[in-house]
Amino acid sequence: MAIITLTTDFGTKDHFAAAVKGALLSEIEEAKVVDISHNIAPFSILEAAYVIQNAFESFPVGSIHIIGVDSEISEENKHIVVQLNNHYFICANNGIMSMICSEINPQKIVEINIHDKISTSFPVLDVFVKVAAHIARGGTLEVVGKIITEIKPIKNIVPIVKDDGAQMIGNVIYVDHYGNVITNIKKRFFESVQKGRRFEISARNHKFKRIYDHYSDIVDFNIASELRNDEGQGLVVFNSSSYLEIAVYRSNLATVGSASSLLGLDMMDTITINFFKD
Repeated sequence: MAIITLTTDFGTKDHFAAAVKGALLSEIEEAKVVDISHNIAPFSILEAAYVIQNAFESFPVGSIHIIGVDSEISEENKHIVVQLNNHYFICANNGIMSMICSEINPQKIVEINIHDKISTSFPVLDVFVKVAAHIARGGTLEVVGKIITEIKPIKNIVPIVKDDGAQMIGNVIYVDHYGNVITNIKKRFFESVQKGRRFEISARNHKFKRIYDHYSDIVDFNIASELRNDEGQGLVVFNSSSYLEIAVYRSNLATVGSASSLLGLDMMDTITINFFKD
């Protein structure tokens, strides 16, 4: 049974996501179609890349992942299929795949070239569905595209480190449902630059000198619960995907607020880390 996932910026109000699902089931009636997210911010390549990177490995080998974000074809925005770790990704060559491919080398990349056989103004529905069905039936990638060796890079996925190693500059690449702010700084990269040194993380006017292992580590459980004042406190962790995250403990936009709202942080804002010698 083919497993086909959908990650799009279509939202849930309109018919787009349902139309794609219906077309997939019309092509392969027994397919299992799984929504990863339809709430990617419109045209946000970084959001889409972060979400798919952290979801796809939970699916079985052989899964097919349709990414419908910024997918209108143009001279500068071709369509591709990437085979990676025996998963298949169908998307535009707009940088979305470069975050994943920065850590895992693709097995094969093809530029889709069947557009002359399909009349479309909705490529996810028409082109991507046809390609997904072809792969699900066991078809080879060369039938739907020509082999290429490179994909378009995405900007700001790698933090900048000053020449003397005393400062790292990262960017916000995702704001999650809780308003937690995720940066492009991964734990392994951070530790390779830190080398055990003290540090200070600056996000606008807020500074942090500690990275916690868990969100609840900020709580002093020796204090009676009714006397604690930990909700709404800012903290930094490496999240479950190993990205540096600025969070607010038990954040809630309706009550204590969130890291994004309280610190005034949004997509592509700068995060600075200074390292100090003892």
